[in-house]
Amino acid sequence: MSSPKAFGIVLAGGEGKRLMPLTADRAKPAVPFAGHYRLVDFAISNLINSSLRQVVVLTQYKSHSLDRHVSQMWRLSGMLNAYVASVPAQQRLGKRWFAGSADAIFQSLNLIGDEKPDLVVVVGADHVYRMDFQQMIEAHLASGAGVTVAGIRQPREMSDQFGVITTGSQHPDKITAFTEKPKNPEGLPDSPDEVLASMGNYVFTTKALVDAVRADAKDVESDHDMGGDIIPAFVERGEAHVYDLNRNKIPGARENDRFYWRDVGTIDAFFDAHQDLISIDPAFNLFNADWPIYSQQWNSPPAKFVQDQNGNPGSLSESTVSLGCYVVGAKVSRSVLGPWVNIDSGAVVEDSILFERVVVGAGAHIHRAILDKDVVLEPGAKVGIDQGADKARGFTRSEGGVTVVEKGTVVTA
Repeated sequence: MSSPKAFGIVLAGGEGKRLMPLTADRAKPAVPFAGHYRLVDFAISNLINSSLRQVVVLTQYKSHSLDRHVSQMWRLSGMLNAYVASVPAQQRLGKRWFAGSADAIFQSLNLIGDEKPDLVVVVGADHVYRMDFQQMIEAHLASGAGVTVAGIRQPREMSDQFGVITTGSQHPDKITAFTEKPKNPEGLPDSPDEVLASMGNYVFTTKALVDAVRADAKDVESDHDMGGDIIPAFVERGEAHVYDLNRNKIPGARENDRFYWRDVGTIDAFFDAHQDLISIDPAFNLFNADWPIYSQQWNSPPAKFVQDQNGNPGSLSESTVSLGCYVVGAKVSRSVLGPWVNIDSGAVVEDSILFERVVVGAGAHIHRAILDKDVVLEPGAKVGIDQGADKARGFTRSEGGVTVVEKGTVVTA
């Protein structure tokens, strides 16, 4: 018997308001991450590594850089009908944009009709994690459910940040309740201090998904959201199961990063996820060659570190550095440098994230900050050192004290 055909849908139309100003000029899934990656690369890499070969990325909000990235980077063999295709909102059903994630799928049912898959794997585009969806597919087929929801164990005190899944004692994989951001839920039977949170990843039997989004489209009271409307409807009918990420085994994974998952929807979460990468024993290991995270390969020279004209070699510690970087006698620590970053003599960069083509002048000082692409710090300029000065310049400052400088800004001394 042949394996069931699975079709991948990446929901990448999110506006990402909580990531402003990083999303002022780009869609949230297109935000750079860990140097040369984009957030969307994690979702697509997981699908490709899971042997899905027909994948569409549904885009909408400020999608140019995202569409370009997908078209340039994700080129599969058309000879084998393998593709990753960016699909902007097409207004096939009228002159309107996507009203929600469920409506995005409803307006794109022609894509499912063209491929005629047995199963549809629907994933979000802005989480950092590794997951083998084939294992989840096998669990879904064994369950006979209409939908299987990926769940991950999270601390109970964080339950108000997620959709929380409750299962029955008789059937521990069957979802009996799906509660959005509860304040004080019960813990898991085998781990009272944890809850099972939805990862926003789903495996649907195709007919069940098509019927569900068509019914939802007719409901004028619906928000047309996958997690808020579609999944609760399946739960109410007793047709939803959960797949605990604890069951997922990733080749090359280590014990400390096996179940890593980050929703990087806020500036502080985005910053913390980068800190997870650069630690001595990283919570998320980008060096796992058995389950690689793919991205665009820059046509760039290797990074270069040289001493300045006074013979000062500078230093680099606990940091990641992308291709094309040029650092002259500067001190870089606990930071992430994107492609073509240029840092001049005597500058100090600590606990920071620098996007593509950032220029840091001699003697400049950056602390606990995110600098978007093409930001220029003139010699002696400071970011993240004086909260009042940052505020006076109009820089964004997060609740956790991270300063964000918008794309293309020139910062004077």
